[in-house]
Formats: sequence, C-alpha cells, structure tokens
Amino acid sequence: MTEQLSTKTGIEQPEINILELNELEVYFELKKFGFQHAGYVRAVDGVSMKLRRGETIAIVGESGSGKTSLMRTILRLNTPTNGTVTFDGQVVNALNATALKQFRHKVGYVQQDPYGAMPPFMSVRSILEEPLKISGIKDKEERYQRVVKVMEEVKMTPVEEFLHKFPHQLSGGQQQRIVIARAMILNPVLLVADEPVSMLDASVRVEILKLLRNLQETHNLAVIYITHDLATVRYFSEYIFVMYAGQIIEKATESDLINHTAHPYTHALLAATSDPDPKNVDEFQDVPPGEPPSLVNPPEGCRFHPRCAHMIAGKCDTTRPPDFDLGNSHIVACWLFEDKGV
Repeated sequence: MTEQLSTKTGIEQPEINILELNELEVYFELKKFGFQHAGYVRAVDGVSMKLRRGETIAIVGESGSGKTSLMRTILRLNTPTNGTVTFDGQVVNALNATALKQFRHKVGYVQQDPYGAMPPFMSVRSILEEPLKISGIKDKEERYQRVVKVMEEVKMTPVEEFLHKFPHQLSGGQQQRIVIARAMILNPVLLVADEPVSMLDASVRVEILKLLRNLQETHNLAVIYITHDLATVRYFSEYIFVMYAGQIIEKATESDLINHTAHPYTHALLAATSDPDPKNVDEFQDVPPGEPPSLVNPPEGCRFHPRCAHMIAGKCDTTRPPDFDLGNSHIVACWLFEDKGV
C-alpha cells in the first residue's frame, strides 16, 4: 500500500500516511457499586492500520466487534489505553486543547442516524454555520457563501429552499446530505463515516454512496467507511479491514478479499450478505452459530474459535494467531494459513 511520489527535485520519496494506528488498545474499566474495580471491556485490542490521502478503507464486522469504539478513538472521543493514533505526523493522544481543536477541523464525521445527529431546534443554515462560528469565522457573508457552496456540493438545491427548514422537515436522504455537508464545511482531509447508509432506503443508499465517492475524488479525501454490510463495501472501498471481537483478523484489497476470502469469519460475513438473485430466496446460507464473545472475558487464542467449524484443537483455542501474509497485501490472522503465507 506504499506508493512513491515524484518531487520537484526528481527524488523519489514515500508518500506520508495521513493516519496511522499502532497497536491501538482501548479498554473501558468496569466497576461494582460505583467504585470497586470489576475488570475491563477490551473494546479495541491491538489494532494497527495506515491510511493515505485520497484512499478509502472500510472497517467491517458485526455489531459488538469494536468498530464504533475504534472510530471514536480515531476522533479522540475515546482515550487510548495503549498504542498511538498519529494524524498527519502528530500523535493525537498527546494533543493539547488547542491542537485538538485544529485536528478536529481537519477531520469530518458522518453519523449513522442523521436525525439524531442534528439539533431539532436549529435550521439547516444554523446547523451548517455553527462549525464556522466555532472555528472563528466572524464574517456573515463568508459564512453564508461557504454554506451555499457546500449545500450545492451535496446536491441540496435550490439552496434557498432548504436553508430555513428544520431537520424534521427533511427526508432521511436529505438529512444525511446535511450531515455530510456539515462534515465537509471546514474542508477536512479525512472523513469518518459511521454506517452512513444503514438507516436509509435502498435507492437512497446508492445516491449517498455516489455522493461520498464524488466528494472523495473532488477533495482528495481520505475516507474511513465503517459498516457491517459487505454489499456496499465492494462498491466503495479500495481496502477492507475485517474486525472481530476488538481485533483485525483479515485485511486485503476489496477485490482480493471478496474473490479470495481467507478467514472463516469473513466467509460468514459474505454468506450473511443479502443475495439479490431471486433463485436463492429459499436457500439458507451456512453461517456460524452463536454470538461474538464477551469482551470482558474473551476466549484464549483466536477469539473466533468457539464458533469456527475449522478450529484446530490445542492451537486455535490456546494461542492468538499472528498475521500471515498471503501476498498481494492480503493479511489474515488464522492458524489455517500458517503454512500458506509468503
């Protein structure tokens, strides 16, 4: 995933990653009776990844896999227990209040529930102007022009028709467009989208995904797309990270992961994806039984082994598998591939 860039001096230099996670851990302490220590929830447990400017990666996994906790930590809404989040060369963990404010100007956030993400008592214009006011832009005309520009970018036109409306007067798709507009109003370089289409109708989902792709290409954005739906991932992301029980268990390019799936859990995710072929309406896919493990007391070894039909006794249930390189930037943490790596 590392590319070389030509500089004006003619010297080849590696492109700097806009975001790097290094062995990131996020543990939440549990307490009994409000004060007695009762263990930890290991929401994120040893996650590493890199993201370049203009690249889209998807983080997929079922509910409870740690996707949202990872996203909140990237945004510095959660504080890492161990490991680092580095953004544009700066360690986010260590930023003071002033630097943290500047960091958040560069990172846009698209929430899952658009209606719940917007104050119901504020108009569209007020919602979009608020980040500009917080960032110190005092000129009313400048704020207005930037609001108009971003609304045109998200296809909320004619702009004057929507400026004075309130969230409840908009459709679900229109609400999500305003949330995206708010995320883009400060011209970020990184956009974090948390299940941005899961609450929308199927036809609207396509429109929103096309809009996000267009914004990414127009502004050369880095995008982190968080979802449980591999059906949308395959049309939107260049690289996919599969997350289970707080850990990344497989990562590959979109085409390689879909066409050469390795980890049994990834196979299960694909099997659970809706099939549009009407011939398969009466067929049930073979998905693993059970639910994700408790992150308070996760199982030893591979965390998927209690649900895995291919579990190797004495290995999968005792030792956490390392990352095995299958070639073509395809990495899998599964003992089944111990002798198949490159």
